[in-house]
Amino acid sequence: MSIQLTEEQKEASVKSLTRLINCPSFNTSDGLTNPPFGAGVQLCLEEALAICEELGMTTYLDPNGFYAYADYGTGTDLIGVLCHLDVVPAGDLTLWNTDPFSAVVKDGIIYGRGSQDDKGPTIAALSAFKAVVDAGYTFKQRIRFVFGADEETLWRCMAQYNKNEEAPTMGFVPDGAFPLIYAEKGLLQVTLTGPGSEELDLDCGDAFNVVPGNASYTGSDSKALLPHFAKLGLPVKELAGTLTVEGKAVHTSLAGSGVNAINLLAQGLVANYPHPMIHFLAEQVGSQTNGATIFGEVKDDVSGELTFNVGMLTINKNQSEIKIDMRIPVTADKKQLVDKLQATAKEYNLKYHEFDYVPSLYVPKDSQLVETLLGVYREATNDLTEPITSGGATYARTMKNMVAFGAHFPTSVGLAHQANEGLVLEELYKATEIYAAAIKKLCCE
Repeated sequence: MSIQLTEEQKEASVKSLTRLINCPSFNTSDGLTNPPFGAGVQLCLEEALAICEELGMTTYLDPNGFYAYADYGTGTDLIGVLCHLDVVPAGDLTLWNTDPFSAVVKDGIIYGRGSQDDKGPTIAALSAFKAVVDAGYTFKQRIRFVFGADEETLWRCMAQYNKNEEAPTMGFVPDGAFPLIYAEKGLLQVTLTGPGSEELDLDCGDAFNVVPGNASYTGSDSKALLPHFAKLGLPVKELAGTLTVEGKAVHTSLAGSGVNAINLLAQGLVANYPHPMIHFLAEQVGSQTNGATIFGEVKDDVSGELTFNVGMLTINKNQSEIKIDMRIPVTADKKQLVDKLQATAKEYNLKYHEFDYVPSLYVPKDSQLVETLLGVYREATNDLTEPITSGGATYARTMKNMVAFGAHFPTSVGLAHQANEGLVLEELYKATEIYAAAIKKLCCE
């Protein structure tokens, strides 16, 4: 029998989500201090645990501030629900219609940074747990909600958790898409560094894993450059000596649906500024989102095509740097890709540095976990869509027998990492009911 949320339970979930959104939990520290990721992230960890305690769970906060978790029930197996509370920065505040860190409900949507990624899905899973408890089911297995604090950068939170704590027997991550993600591409983040410039001073982009929605150049020749940009068909505007190229910001895993403003800016500047970093971007990257000029065609039947995103560009008197995020098909050879990128970078006098690498995930579709969760989703929605693969990187790949399970529906509008990020409340409630059925199946039957 399915669990239907009451109006009281729906209202409680919105209030809890509001509490998390109102914590500005983007990374502001270096991972070496305490708290390692800044006061806002620490505040959000503490707020999440306060919510869990109100739901009847016992809680633990890592004394070093890397992670937290909440437990309930008894039993041999440990069912894990892996969530992250950190978010990407808000970006250009002028693009937001509301304060990104003050939740607003309007026309059936709750707006705020993290509403989709990953605070909304986290609250959906927590509210689902409470709905199962309220319905009177007995937990035959333990359940643990693990809260990470560094998912948007280096995942140091999960490294510390896995070093110190019990590994779940199985579980899911509410940080993906329905019906279920059974394979995730490898994640490789690198920087390319080069010489500085006396002519250029650029600082563009917000994060590795965000396709930059705009990129600006300021100089005395900005008005003179405007016709050149326009001739190339680049979406540009000029104001008070600043040229701004407009793109479309999306999550890196969806790079093909975005427009990278940094790449466009480089194409407009390359004729006037023969800097090696600008030449590399204009000639080797261009408007591509798959790195085809550098690597050739890289894709497989399981997880699709490689994605290649230049998330940040800095050029000043001292040095130049770009930050690159790549999502690698599960069967691709990382070393071969790195060798090609290093060789190409060397042609432009650029040096390669690996920032982070997370291997791919692949859980067979006929596994017990996939079949169980897929069955729950299909019963709740009558949607017979097959499990999918993703370029997104979730905590599922940090542990065995884990998959990403919702909360993005096939019809959802993806706004993660974008201005005016918002979550449709009816989708929040539907995901909660699906998670309730999954928790009942995994923990109570």
